[in-house]
Amino acid sequence: MNIPCTVRWSGPALALLATGVLIAPAAGAAPVERPGALPVPVAKAEDFDGDGYRDVAVAAPHATVEGRARAGSVAVLYGSRKGEPLARKQVFRQGHKEIPGTPGTDDRFGADVVSADLDRDGYADLMIGVPGESGAGKRYAGAVVAVWGGPDGLGSATTVLHGVAEYDSSGAVLAAGDFDGDGDTDVVTTDRRQSGQRLVSGPFGRDGSHAGTVPVPSDQFGVHTDFATGDVNGDGRTDLVTAGHTTHGGAYPRSAFHLGTPLGPGHAMKLGGRPFEADNVDMGDINRDGFADIVLGRQGGLDTDLEVPHSKGGMITWVPGSPSGPVPARARALNQDSPGVPGAAEDSDNFGSGASIGDIDGDRYPDIAVGVASESFGGVNAAGALTVLRGSRTGPTTAGAQVISQSTPGVPGVAEHKDHFGYESTVVDINNDGRSEVFTAAIGENGYAGAVSFLRGTRSGLTGTGAVTFGTGSLGMVATNAMLGEFND
Repeated sequence: MNIPCTVRWSGPALALLATGVLIAPAAGAAPVERPGALPVPVAKAEDFDGDGYRDVAVAAPHATVEGRARAGSVAVLYGSRKGEPLARKQVFRQGHKEIPGTPGTDDRFGADVVSADLDRDGYADLMIGVPGESGAGKRYAGAVVAVWGGPDGLGSATTVLHGVAEYDSSGAVLAAGDFDGDGDTDVVTTDRRQSGQRLVSGPFGRDGSHAGTVPVPSDQFGVHTDFATGDVNGDGRTDLVTAGHTTHGGAYPRSAFHLGTPLGPGHAMKLGGRPFEADNVDMGDINRDGFADIVLGRQGGLDTDLEVPHSKGGMITWVPGSPSGPVPARARALNQDSPGVPGAAEDSDNFGSGASIGDIDGDRYPDIAVGVASESFGGVNAAGALTVLRGSRTGPTTAGAQVISQSTPGVPGVAEHKDHFGYESTVVDINNDGRSEVFTAAIGENGYAGAVSFLRGTRSGLTGTGAVTFGTGSLGMVATNAMLGEFND
């Protein structure tokens, strides 16, 4: 299947094969200058109360609310100088604390959560996906709710998007950024049963208004599973990377890249063949060259390990950014058989789950937290672990790589059968000391109630010292099959 390669943006074009596959750009191309572009929103990412400390949202989209299974709840944990994750928190669910709607079975409030300053008031806002929401006679059309930030934290809320058609599943996956470069935050969300994507253009108003919606050019996925955003080519517009899978003849992972253009995310372009298949993605400037890099996570191995080295048991692939966009020719793939990566690759490890990016050791190079969600050790099946790969001038390095689990000294809890520790994670500096902490989920803890471990960053990397583990009980949520552990990006 050919992917359209007609593009509509100013500046140097990406070199494309006839199939739309990206190839290496010419060296030395300069970033695009766009005089007169409005400044991007000034709110610090994920700082809902504007106190200078980043905050974290963690969702339990399958939590039971008022007797409704899988209605969903979202908790917000506020950062502070002391960095105590549970010192100040809020819990949101539909019909409570100004959140519109009522809890419904299979609503999955919190299926995805993402932070950005939607109304340019200097406070980050929280967008919450509700893909199972029904209304106006449209079952499972979905919705996106914005909870507005302010000096006291998150407060009032508004539905900013309803699904257009029955079974649209709007809000199942979310991303935010200034895709068209006009200075206002835009939102991309899923529609058409999670197979399509829709751009909701800013500016947003607290009455739910926005500048309109248009479809994002198709990337030919059957189902989308993750989005990530960043400026890969340094032109001042946000770019979009998507992960998902086909629904024809089995679920095969896929990824695609959409360059930001004056009209929003551009046409989908494949990064390459099988090494670039992914079910989760994140973006960050791993090598600090001024261009966002792409990290693709694929939990399962490929059919033929000889075809793609470093694929057994799951893998991550780092794709560097450049003035002309992603450079697949310089991509690097890693798994547990890569020299220096702790452990050994086994078919069911799920290395590559929930990959996330941030500077854990304070050396100013973002590091990569990689889940190994089905890692077995000590006779315990699928207990799970988290691997940290450090960033460097040349990209991710295995020098000083770490592995953390519930068997690590200082980490509360016990590694148990099917805990799936490391299933999801987020890397965020909540105490503003220049070293990021890691929140990671053991999604299967206590019969899939889920639990979150908070791990502190030090100059030598992650440590179990001072770790905190909490579950649904600490957040006032019903435990049954809550699956606590979906984080904001």
